[in-house]
Amino acid sequence: MSTTNQTEGQGIAGHGSFFQESNLSNEDAAKATEWVRKHVDKRTVDLGERMDDIRVHMWELEKEGEIIVHRITDDHKPVDVQTLFGWNKRIPTSQLWHHKSCGQCGNIPGYPTSLLWTMNKFGFVPGKDYLDETDQTSCTAWNYHGSGIGNVESLAAVFLRNFHQAYVSGKQHGFELGHFFPLVHCGTSFGNYKEIRKYLVESAELREKVTKILGKLGRLVDGKLVIPEEVIHYSEWVHVMRNRIASELQTIDVSNIRVTMHAACHYYKMVHEDAIYDPTVLGGNRTAVGTSVAQALGAQVIDYSTWYDCCGFGFRHIISEREFTRSFTMDRKIRVVREEANADVMLGIDTGCITTMDKNQWIGKAHEQNFSVPIIADIQFAALACGADPFKIVQLQWHASPCEELVEKMGLSWTEAKKTFENYLKEVEAGNIEYLYNPELALGGRQ
Repeated sequence: MSTTNQTEGQGIAGHGSFFQESNLSNEDAAKATEWVRKHVDKRTVDLGERMDDIRVHMWELEKEGEIIVHRITDDHKPVDVQTLFGWNKRIPTSQLWHHKSCGQCGNIPGYPTSLLWTMNKFGFVPGKDYLDETDQTSCTAWNYHGSGIGNVESLAAVFLRNFHQAYVSGKQHGFELGHFFPLVHCGTSFGNYKEIRKYLVESAELREKVTKILGKLGRLVDGKLVIPEEVIHYSEWVHVMRNRIASELQTIDVSNIRVTMHAACHYYKMVHEDAIYDPTVLGGNRTAVGTSVAQALGAQVIDYSTWYDCCGFGFRHIISEREFTRSFTMDRKIRVVREEANADVMLGIDTGCITTMDKNQWIGKAHEQNFSVPIIADIQFAALACGADPFKIVQLQWHASPCEELVEKMGLSWTEAKKTFENYLKEVEAGNIEYLYNPELALGGRQ
């Protein structure tokens, strides 16, 4: 017999039969929730038994002549950090190849522009110190996780296709192979690529299959697959640059701003051994990225009880159980950071999380859940603190959550910024456009 919202032969909401009602009493549900809280309130992964380090096997495959490892060299000016198991991870800070996010450009355009603006403020030369190339595809993980469309072979082929392009991209700009190292903007792409890299290194059968595919695409180098030494998330770049951002670029005092942080599941729960932890950031019990730049800028970082929870997006939830996503993000995230932390802003590091928590707040009003908190990316907050225009660069006008109070509390006039932006739009209509990045570089031109 089917229960409410359950289809014959299937589990809850049409999912597999393994999705069943728990039928816990309120008392038992409270006990289960408390057990989870105890286990996630600090870093409790058993660090005594280390996982296999996939990079060791990459060196072996390269030595055997099967793959080429796209290495991080001194030219990339790397900074060393520690991951969950204390492993060393090298984060390149220059000569970066921007791997954009599908949802970022459509939902949160101020996210990539804030990153490019920050690099320009450091004096990075577009086309030399970084490349915002158009020759990339989606990682396609959204389809895979959301709808089940796709398979490991296709994900691996896309991973290798895009990172081959990153490896060879310097040639048309007059540089050697490997000049630019990929910097992944999206948390989903970041987690997906690391998982796929592990499959590729562990499975000779998968390597054989995708080598045939990449050969047909002309995406092999000397007949070999190209795999990056590290998969780097843009927030890791922000993390290692945080003190320079604060000391060299910051112009606005944010010590009166109460900041909460939401780390993306695909950053630190997926291939968790690779996530960065730092004992100076919340005692090392939370992954460091995002939080660390808020600390460096001098903001008040406020912890909250549901920090570990997903934003509610969940990929398949947003497709099949949209109301679950909406209620989860309102009840488990927005309400909590408002009531517990009285947050002025929630920072995120992933497109899906920011979009989910930002765009669903207005829906909460229909159910008398009138909680609101601005949701922006860590790099948007950093750019604001460094004097970036709230409209032209940070593009807060695209956000559904109210950002006016945050901007005003930072000492900026939302009204004046809006007037300036409206005047700029008239200049754009007249053909006087300012570019952060010379668009001719996308066609192989040089700066």
